[in-house]
Amino acid sequence: MTARKKYSKEFKLDAIALVIEQRYSRVEAATNLGITAQILGRWLKEAEDDNGHAFRGNGTLTPEQAKILSLKGQVKRLEMERERLTEQAVKIHQNSRGAAAREPLQVNSIKTVKMSGVIKRPV
Repeated sequence: MTARKKYSKEFKLDAIALVIEQRYSRVEAATNLGITAQILGRWLKEAEDDNGHAFRGNGTLTPEQAKILSLKGQVKRLEMERERLTEQAVKIHQNSRGAAAREPLQVNSIKTVKMSGVIKRPV
């Protein structure tokens, strides 16, 4: 088995330009460049589908992927902060009540905190 050949971004964009700008057929452009028409067709499709972000390289994210990754990190941080604030609310409630009249603080699965019969939802 032979090693897979890699082409630079510039080579791919030049090949695409032959078909789009200079009106070569896929087969003609591919033959002149020493590649198959299937490869050139795949490059054309990638360039069309990715709106200018085609051939980014390995591990490079599109702006949409980077935004999703950033938002997932933000969600995780906010969930941790909510958990920490809920724990602090429990401690404050326990410290503010007298030892004899201590009522347990209830925290259910959706993080609703019940103190003295009043239900408070964290923001």
